[in-house]
Amino acid sequence: MSSTPSISSLPRDIDPRKFAQQGLSLEGKIAVSDLPRVAEVLAEPGTEVGVALTFDIDEQGLKVVSGSVNGTLSVVCQRCLEPLPIEVEAELKLALAWDEDEAKNLPRRFDPWIVGDGATDIYAIVEEELLLALPMVAYHEEPCIDASLYQSGEVEEADVEPKANPFQMLEQLKSSPKS
Repeated sequence: MSSTPSISSLPRDIDPRKFAQQGLSLEGKIAVSDLPRVAEVLAEPGTEVGVALTFDIDEQGLKVVSGSVNGTLSVVCQRCLEPLPIEVEAELKLALAWDEDEAKNLPRRFDPWIVGDGATDIYAIVEEELLLALPMVAYHEEPCIDASLYQSGEVEEADVEPKANPFQMLEQLKSSPKS
């Protein structure tokens, strides 16, 4: 009884409980500009991500959502500060829960998705998964800036002048014999 609507752009608000009861699947694209927290961390947010979601009821009677989010996103290289395209893929394995208490009792193989009655914003879940899939630090694999610009923090001995120790006089007083 599973049907896959052919949708180029996914709907924002759905009722995931009804989708799970009906065993529906969604497949389509979401513009990154519709995901403000993801767009904020990208160098060029004018792309789309592909989303495939399957709603179902598992053998324990839990309403679950599985699927993937993938696409090529342009982040900022932390070396040269230029755009860097990266492939991002996130796998979803969620179980629907009414509240925090029910979410705590879900099997560990599922991440909880707390939903109430009625429609829920699926873009929020996609946005969370993309944020988790993005690398903390991104940089080009090939050298993108001149190696002479790197500094290790080491200073040659010849360049360092010895500094006078302000406590040298105290050290001398401490080591002198008491009279």
